[in-house]
Amino acid sequence: MERLPIVEFRSVSFEIAGNQILRDLDLSIAAGEILVLLGESGCGKTTTLKLINRLIDPTSGQVIVEGKPTTDWDPIELRRRIGYVLQEGGLFPHFTVSENVGLTLKLRNTKLSQTRSRLDEMLTLVNLEPSRFADRYPQELSGGQRQRVGVARALAADPEIILLDEPFGALDVLTRTSLQKEFAAMVLEMGKTAIFVTHDLHEAKLLGSRIALMEKGRIVFLGTPEEFAMSEVPLARAYLETVG
Repeated sequence: MERLPIVEFRSVSFEIAGNQILRDLDLSIAAGEILVLLGESGCGKTTTLKLINRLIDPTSGQVIVEGKPTTDWDPIELRRRIGYVLQEGGLFPHFTVSENVGLTLKLRNTKLSQTRSRLDEMLTLVNLEPSRFADRYPQELSGGQRQRVGVARALAADPEIILLDEPFGALDVLTRTSLQKEFAAMVLEMGKTAIFVTHDLHEAKLLGSRIALMEKGRIVFLGTPEEFAMSEVPLARAYLETVG
């Protein structure tokens, strides 16, 4: 049975100071899939993410989240329903691990007893022992550990949608590969929808149920990793030739 879209872009364009960042973007993202936005810097990947949680509004067209245009959502309420993971986790340095992970729960006025239970659950989920890590500060963690905390924070409020902006890009190869595999298994097991930004084809093929290849504000290819490998789109061929 075909899954219903949880996020849609309908003829979306975005420009700033006369610079066209996105051009007539049409895209439907099904509930439960991992969509990877692939492309080089400046192609519009991060702008696409920011439109989903209404950090910016489209110049024209509509972005639909859970059946409602983002411009009809209260921005704060919308962002509380969407997890967001950045490079290095985007952690607050003066907050402990537990304070960082519990931030969205605090904003939702979750009861203290429920918050403590959820914090332990989330840290265990990302393989950080609560008794060892809950009271540490970000500067006391490795890059991989900080990224795990960022994922835990994004999942703490149980959002249906998770946005990830090159979250593993700053990590060493071994840590990155380990986290990629763990994240893919976690998202599939939890049934979340993830939109993942990267410029790395290996990462896109490993994580994505579909890949949207972007160039100059447009999607030039959209399909499964297997379809990408067979694509005759020039930019897709260039990626494939680069990685061998």
